[in-house]
This record gives sequence, C-alpha cells and structure tokens, in this order.
Amino acid sequence: MQKHPMTKEGADALQTELTKLKKVDRPEVIEAIATARDHGDLKENAEYHAAREIQGLIEGRIQQIESVLSLAQIIDVKQLSPNGKVIFGATVTLLNIETDEEVTYKIVGHEEADIKLNKISVNSPVARALIGKEEADEVVVIAPSGNIDYEIINVEYI
Repeated sequence: MQKHPMTKEGADALQTELTKLKKVDRPEVIEAIATARDHGDLKENAEYHAAREIQGLIEGRIQQIESVLSLAQIIDVKQLSPNGKVIFGATVTLLNIETDEEVTYKIVGHEEADIKLNKISVNSPVARALIGKEEADEVVVIAPSGNIDYEIINVEYI
C-alpha cells in the first residue's frame, strides 16, 4: 500500500474526530437504539430506524478515518529545514500578476484539503506548480480556465 502525505495538524484533527466518534457518538447511538427498542414494534419504530442509520454513518466514518490514518505518512513541516523552498506543508502567499490579488494557500494532503480554508491538495495544479520554488519566483499554473501567472510573495512553515 502506498502512503499518502498528511500534515501533523491534519492527522491530529482526524485522531480527535476518531476519539469522539468512538467514545461519545458511538455510545450515544447504542443507547438511542436500546431506548427505541424498548418502545416495542421495530417495524414501525422511526426512532429505531433513524438511530440505526446514524450508527451506520458513524461506523462508516470510523472505518474511513482508520483507513486514512493507517496509510498516512505524517509530515511535521516544523521539523524540516526547507531553506525557503515551497514544500509539502508550507503556507504560501501568492500575487496574481494579472489581477494584483493576493491569495494564501497551505499545501496539505488530499484528505485534509479544503479550499474554503485555503488548504489545497499537494496533487492540485497550483501545489504542483509551486513545489520546489522559492520566494520571488514566478510560477505559471495551468488551470482549466487558462494559465495563471503568480509571483511567490512569502513562504512560511507554520
């Protein structure tokens, strides 16, 4: 099995979610199923069926997180000495040369990518164009909407 890169923060967040699912959510839904079972006929018991559906979702998420964590190669960017280069886990501020707009992205593993939080997958076109570059370098990102020219303003390892 091939390992997938993941930031330490991403792995910690998944571990926290896994702990909550196992120690809080799972026992709560088991209790809800037991309570609903006490109400009698299970065929027409909406509470029972809803609780069983939630249980299925919880168990599925537990399996998914355990699988992701078992295949994760956890990288703590703070432990590396990248010498100003853009690497996995770096936070990069870019200037769109055409529009003069700045944007900041953190390069993370596929499982933790979330564009709303400006976390982009290491496999994304932007991240692939940035890896190995340094501050003040110009980069061309080949995007579906056309090529985008960026200048790297800042590289941080936070």
